[in-house]
Amino acid sequence: MNILQQIKDLDPKDVGRWPAAVRAAAIGLLFIVLTGVFIYLFPISNQLPALREAEKTEQTLMRSFDDKQRKAANLDAYRAQLKDMERSFGAMLRQLPGRTEVPNLLVDISQVGLAAGLQEKLFQPGTEVRRDFYAELPISIRLTGSYHQFGTFVSGIAALPRIVTLHDITIQPDSKDTQSPDQLTLQVTAKTYRYLDEAEEAAVAAKAKAAQAKAGAAAAAAPAAEAK
Repeated sequence: MNILQQIKDLDPKDVGRWPAAVRAAAIGLLFIVLTGVFIYLFPISNQLPALREAEKTEQTLMRSFDDKQRKAANLDAYRAQLKDMERSFGAMLRQLPGRTEVPNLLVDISQVGLAAGLQEKLFQPGTEVRRDFYAELPISIRLTGSYHQFGTFVSGIAALPRIVTLHDITIQPDSKDTQSPDQLTLQVTAKTYRYLDEAEEAAVAAKAKAAQAKAGAAAAAAPAAEAK
């Protein structure tokens, strides 16, 4: 009972006055507890980086799963949208003339200006530029007339059954007509488009492939040239 009474009478704030045996026992007990905690936590601390990496992977997989789940849920809507886009693209493609139709389209564009009452000072088709599946033909046009007639001309171009776009528009007073101050000069580049036939499309693809191969060969040769 004396030992128990002594332990009860110990002052935790005054460890220095504890008996030597009690202090040794307390230190031994504290050492055992700390050793046990260290042994328990050390393997866990080593696994923390792997745990964090696994959590990041889980979050990435969850986001990917949610994204794929949304796409799967909207698959029918995507298919319907794709069909609408194909129909729209087909309708636009039908607005592109073939090679044999371009001359008639050029006549139609010129006739729109004349029908609007404009005087045609320049109508010069430029060099055709071939794209992936269509060709672009720029036409330099210069017309003289009034603002109202220019508006009629633009409306007439927009109403054509074929696609024609207007670019680089400039309007300025007609310096040569001093008697009619309302006379203006319209300078514009009209662009019309036509679809390429199979042979032309294959030629464009072959040209692009050759250019890509040439660029690849040049890139491969550059390190060898630097090494020399």
